[in-house]
Amino acid sequence: MTQPEVVTAGPELLARAAELADSGSRRLLGVAGPPGAGKSTLGSWLVDSLGPERAVLVPMDGFHLADVELHRLGRSDRKGAPDTFDAYGYSALLRRLRTPRAGETVYAPAFDRELEQPVAGSLPVPPEVPLVVTEGNYLLLDEPEWRPVRQLLDVCWWLGLDETTRVERLIARHVRFGKSPAEAASWVHRSDEANARLIAPVRERADLVVEMAPGNVPGCSSQEP
Repeated sequence: MTQPEVVTAGPELLARAAELADSGSRRLLGVAGPPGAGKSTLGSWLVDSLGPERAVLVPMDGFHLADVELHRLGRSDRKGAPDTFDAYGYSALLRRLRTPRAGETVYAPAFDRELEQPVAGSLPVPPEVPLVVTEGNYLLLDEPEWRPVRQLLDVCWWLGLDETTRVERLIARHVRFGKSPAEAASWVHRSDEANARLIAPVRERADLVVEMAPGNVPGCSSQEP
């Protein structure tokens, strides 16, 4: 398998995203990578830089299963694992987004980190916006329920970050949203890192590997998840 090109996050990435936005038809750009790598930061920066007329961000996290369903399935202690998402629902949304209809706004779900729950109908995607950026852990995962996602993306980037910084960000994120430092560290090392190890091999399926570091992208700090 051909190794993907490696670039550093910065203006070159914005130029590549702008090229997709200006291609003349709807394009879907994916940003994959392990928990805490900075996917939402990079996706938000791209979309904010291009402007609302040219790009919109639709995160995969809106397809988290609700806590009540995770409890019913006995998966609450693995929230964030591949089988705690509605993967088929996510790919169905991507299919709609690939083929926009004149006059039809598509409403995508978001994930509210204060509630730790998905919220339906939160993200409007007007048909005239040419680029949809989507980000999440499992965009490249080679498992039956996730495989359609990669096929629906025009381009998918893999985002990498040094492990120490990434884990520190994850722990800080969990603390910020209510866990004690000890609870946060335990969750990260038990759950988030298991998911990171699971997807590490699919890095080679990306079109481009982006090396992320604090300061590479405007608005990204070492404390930002």
